Amino acid sequence: MNIAGYKLYSIETSRFALDGGTMFGIIPKVMWEKEAPSDDNNCIQLVTRSLLLVGHGRKILVDSGNGNKWKEKFKSIYNIDTDSVNIESSLKKYGFYTEDITDVFCTHLHFDHVGGNTTYSNGKLIPVFSNATYWVQNENWKLANSPSEKDQGSFMEHDWSVLAENGMIEFVDGKEQFLPNIDIELSYGHTIGMMLPKLSDNSEILIYMADLIPMAAHIPLPWIMSYDINSGLTLKEKNNLLPKAVEEDWTIFFEHDPVHEACKVQFDGKHFRLKRTVKISE
Repeated sequence: MNIAGYKLYSIETSRFALDGGTMFGIIPKVMWEKEAPSDDNNCIQLVTRSLLLVGHGRKILVDSGNGNKWKEKFKSIYNIDTDSVNIESSLKKYGFYTEDITDVFCTHLHFDHVGGNTTYSNGKLIPVFSNATYWVQNENWKLANSPSEKDQGSFMEHDWSVLAENGMIEFVDGKEQFLPNIDIELSYGHTIGMMLPKLSDNSEILIYMADLIPMAAHIPLPWIMSYDINSGLTLKEKNNLLPKAVEEDWTIFFEHDPVHEACKVQFDGKHFRLKRTVKISE
């Protein structure tokens, strides 16, 4: 797929699992399990999926997934798999390497979105993308470094500390465009200052939904995660974006759906739903 002067690639960076009840909030298990089957621990299978944009003299990676810095205890809790799929292998599939990346667009600083920003080498914390500028929304940075009790488990300083020490972070304020031909939608329901990149040209619009709509099952308005700090605001934000997605035939990109990379959306008179799946890298 080509949009706004970029060639797009879907980059799967890990597989993991989270509690299904938490992923679907008030939705009863008898309903959500039809969309996302759970295991004996009530966990559903997820992926971390980045979007690589190649064009305008840049190679931009949107989010970097869970990364590989996990101790066995937490790796087991979240069933994190970076052996069968990871950033390096997925980039190499298309002929790219971590040192080729010029920019890392961090939608927000939760561990499953920026864990791949850094790694350990011989016991030393280092950047994974050694030649990149890492773009971070200032509001989310402030929250990540002074989280509430509800948020603190989602933020891990080792995902960004060495980047700050090396002067590799550029801070973003508001919705002003900071990368060529990439507009920004800001979201505050899941976390404060989550950036959703949107690409558009005369023929196509694509938006990377991050955790506003992490899976196709989350397209219907009330299907909202309990992880969100303000579910009412998430509802309002979905209600604002989804009618536009239908009317203007947007492609919405899923960061965590293990089946669907992206899709078109329809409104059936009662609910917004997946219309058809879209393959990004074909």
